[in-house]
Amino acid sequence: MPRAPRILPALLLLLTGLLAVGTASTSPPAAAADGPGSGTPWVVTLGDSYISGEAGRWAGSSNDASARADALGPSAYHDDADGSGEQIERCHRSRSAEAYIGGGVNGLNLACSGGETATTAGDAFKPGLDFYDDGAGRHGQARMLQDFAATHRVGLVVVSVGGNDFGFADVVQDCVVGFLTSPTWAKSLCSEDDDVTDRFSPANVAAVQARIAGALQNVRTAMTTAGYSDDQWTLLVQTYPSPIPRGDAIRYRESGFDRQFVGGCGFWSRDADWANDVALPTINGAVTGAAADSGLSNVEVLDLASAFDGRRLCESTVGLYEEVGIADWTSPGAVDRTEWVNQIRTISTCCADSPYYIQESIHPNYWGQLATRSCVRQAWNGGDPRGGTCSIAGPGLVGGEPSMVLR
Repeated sequence: MPRAPRILPALLLLLTGLLAVGTASTSPPAAAADGPGSGTPWVVTLGDSYISGEAGRWAGSSNDASARADALGPSAYHDDADGSGEQIERCHRSRSAEAYIGGGVNGLNLACSGGETATTAGDAFKPGLDFYDDGAGRHGQARMLQDFAATHRVGLVVVSVGGNDFGFADVVQDCVVGFLTSPTWAKSLCSEDDDVTDRFSPANVAAVQARIAGALQNVRTAMTTAGYSDDQWTLLVQTYPSPIPRGDAIRYRESGFDRQFVGGCGFWSRDADWANDVALPTINGAVTGAAADSGLSNVEVLDLASAFDGRRLCESTVGLYEEVGIADWTSPGAVDRTEWVNQIRTISTCCADSPYYIQESIHPNYWGQLATRSCVRQAWNGGDPRGGTCSIAGPGLVGGEPSMVLR
């Protein structure tokens, strides 16, 4: 079977790109004359790329012209005071992130793409849900929350964490490499690779679940230190949405390279099935188990596992702009007929003039993030936060966001 050109050199970039690198310092916005129980309410988001806003620039995908899907432009991730750059390089806190629910509620996004339960220091600084302080202005997310909450009325803290503790980027890389470098009659399946399956062993699941529970306890410690009682705020822990469908719902055949080089979803069907049947439930089980293990009395769970069903990457119900005959993301029907999850990119991001980042791969895009924003707004529930399962309610946009329902 012939090999696609330049596969392996580009794939060597995938892991680093998905995790992201960068250095910088950060601090919360200037303090207001508010505090626990007083002032305008805030929603604060903590965690990883699935809540920071990674891929939030792109509304759907096109291989013909990036402008078709470019909803936010090159400043999509600029979150510093004057909007000229990032506070922490490659945290990718996009303007479409779910923190900004509006309706008289302010939002603060402290999450970071590549974030884990604990801070990763060094050049590739990634704040975790801890109290890291290097003495030079670089802090963990729990410490940032603590400082902010002391002078602002934080009513809801939303957390997405745990995926990177399971090695999300390594798993995706293994699946894509296996798809691109093995034939249909002798498939190299990531779901049968010991390096992958070991991550989902009972021992590792228990260890990751314990780390997530500890991170959630750090959030409570931050809020308590900032002066809050548990009845003054709610911790909303969200699960991860399924980013790709099962194999029989992928719109590209297994043979050839279309799944990756057209659709950007280079998974064998059996690996796509495993991702939905084993990997995602295991990760989400660890998240919900950690929420219970944390011992917090004010914790709720936002279940997003099926929130994108029907709009996932390479799903047969949606397509690229050129496949479904839609001009661009502003066209009527674009939200219903294009994907809510970004393509897995390798070679397409190799060049300096590319507008894409490899780390945007297989993350909720502009549509997906606005959908989860709607879910968070409904979970806020007018200041009486609740959990539930969020899913697509129907076609079209409501207030500029996908129509979602929380039950």
